[in-house]
Amino acid sequence: MADALDVGQDHRASAAPLRRKGDLAMPPLSARDLALPPNLMSLARLPLAALFPLVATHPGLALAVLCCAGITDVLDGWLARRSGQVTRMGAIVDPIADKVFALVVVGTLLHNGVLPLWGIPALLAREILELPLALWIALSRRFRGARLSTASANIPGKLATTVQFAAVLAAIALPAALPPALAAAAGVGAAAGISYWVRQLRRAPAAASSPPEAGA
Repeated sequence: MADALDVGQDHRASAAPLRRKGDLAMPPLSARDLALPPNLMSLARLPLAALFPLVATHPGLALAVLCCAGITDVLDGWLARRSGQVTRMGAIVDPIADKVFALVVVGTLLHNGVLPLWGIPALLAREILELPLALWIALSRRFRGARLSTASANIPGKLATTVQFAAVLAAIALPAALPPALAAAAGVGAAAGISYWVRQLRRAPAAASSPPEAGA
């Protein structure tokens, strides 16, 4: 979902240019938004992260946990767009849940001896590049009152998720395929992270030039 969150201009029509299709006004940060279905779907990846170390040595169960995490990652963005519940809290929770789950999976595979040390940056290339920017966008005053874009998801990001998933499966059940899978994950993940930076930074000047949100 983090790949589909882009920053635009202020929501006030008198001060902002025409909004692009799919842009939504970003509401203020509110803890109550944690109870919204899209954000609950994102939060579901945290107990799944806690469960993964317990089932990692059982390929079938590990695959089930990975599939559940992938489903929540698809559904949270779909629900947010479908119901108009794209929120600043979601922009924070979703990437953090993604990164926590990815870190737990990588740490577990490393602890179990099925992932080489160089596999850590390979599997986490996208997360390493995206997390600082995601937190900056979610928390910076520069982007208060900005809009979230719900345009179609970033293709490199979705491809990176697929390749990461394949690499984790290789580590669990097909060790011979792990080195090429990790190499592919590193390349596609880096491309996804760079594309995320480029897409967001193109919108940063417009967000910075918009008037601040009332009461911000």
